[in-house]
Amino acid sequence: MQIYEKHTDSQLTGLLKKGDRDAFTAIYERFFAVLYIHAFNRLKDKDEAKDVVQNLFIKLWNKRDSVDFSNLSNYLYTAVRNGVMNVVSHKAVESKYISTLPQSVVIADCITDHRLRERQLADIIAKEIELLPPKMREVFQLSRFHNLSHKEIAEQLGISEQSVRSHVKNALKILRVRLGLLLYLVLLISR
Repeated sequence: MQIYEKHTDSQLTGLLKKGDRDAFTAIYERFFAVLYIHAFNRLKDKDEAKDVVQNLFIKLWNKRDSVDFSNLSNYLYTAVRNGVMNVVSHKAVESKYISTLPQSVVIADCITDHRLRERQLADIIAKEIELLPPKMREVFQLSRFHNLSHKEIAEQLGISEQSVRSHVKNALKILRVRLGLLLYLVLLISR
């Protein structure tokens, strides 16, 4: 690969047209960083800039035998500029389209999505709670869903407060294992 580092752009272009992968790699390594910076300075988004440059190199390889490379660096910079303009114009069209939608539609979609996820999460939690031993489940539900204190639960069920604490603690331990840390935190916070 070191041989290719010493090649001129036109030598690399000639090799690229013949399908030389190492020449393509040398071009990529020689130009990627500067093209990325060029795209990023205009787009101000790392992912979009990277996508523009990556797409340029994909097209370069796919069209290597049909593209006229009189000046490789000019070709690459022009292609990046065009890619940037495509991204910007696509954003403008997208933004214009979104602005024409009634605000209630956009908000309704977000609310609907949020409610759907909430319901799915609640269903998962409910199923796991149903799998708890009966007494533990009853104590847990009184604690978490009816907001009763340990003392109130103990009086209602005729058991000691220590038993209530133990049931709640064990239920949380079981649910933490079954549901994973994320859902466990949701349960803990809902208290």
